[in-house]
Amino acid sequence: MKNLKQFRRGLLIFLLSVPLLAQTPPRTVHVFVALADNIHQGIVPVAKILGNGEDAAHNLYWGSAYGVKTFFARSADWRLLSSGEKPKDEVLERCVFKHRTANVYLVAEAYRGREIETAMQNFFDAAAGVSAGQISVKDGLQTVTLNIRGDASLVVYIGHDGLMDFHLPRIPKKKNDSPRQAIMLACASKAYFAEPLRASGAYPLLWTTNLMAPEAYTLKSALDGWILHESNEQIRERSAAAYAKYQKCGINGARKLMVTGW
Repeated sequence: MKNLKQFRRGLLIFLLSVPLLAQTPPRTVHVFVALADNIHQGIVPVAKILGNGEDAAHNLYWGSAYGVKTFFARSADWRLLSSGEKPKDEVLERCVFKHRTANVYLVAEAYRGREIETAMQNFFDAAAGVSAGQISVKDGLQTVTLNIRGDASLVVYIGHDGLMDFHLPRIPKKKNDSPRQAIMLACASKAYFAEPLRASGAYPLLWTTNLMAPEAYTLKSALDGWILHESNEQIRERSAAAYAKYQKCGINGARKLMVTGW
């Protein structure tokens, strides 16, 4: 009898909590992708079809096998909700993905290769929380409102390290004390991104110490850990393991390349 009462009490508490859980806002990851561009960026030239900064569909960092759009669209863990939208002229495509088992959405934007400076400025603005925003997206029968840019839970930059070639027009300052994290998959991002990131107030969840291939498998592995609320070191280890697997560079080299924190 006592056990039955305890069961009923536990069931009641659970049922009362369901509406609250349903109202928990989703976490959003906003990814800023600067498309590879043989002409307008200081990159080691890649195949012409991969390095056309005006062609997102075939670009190395977007439509190719390990590009953000293709890799996440093919992942068993993510579902593509929308694509094709051009929110502004410098962005060729925006995609929205939903994680299949967690209340997490990923908003990825493909910036024209020649607009790499704008992509990086927008990333640091978001890291500082100075560029807030929301979008609405259809998810099945419901319409979901997502926080993006400076309101996102996590901001990500993927692409060439443009700060090797130019200086930002301005360094945005931290807007408020809301905690923000950032992932920066670009060559030697820890050395080149440190000053503007510190000014933004965002925490470097993952960045790099040397030359690297900023491809989507590293981001996907990092997000696997982030979604599970793993420690920063666990996320770093996941990312290093993925990089070592796809690049065949050895785990020790990958661990030296992927770092977390200051």
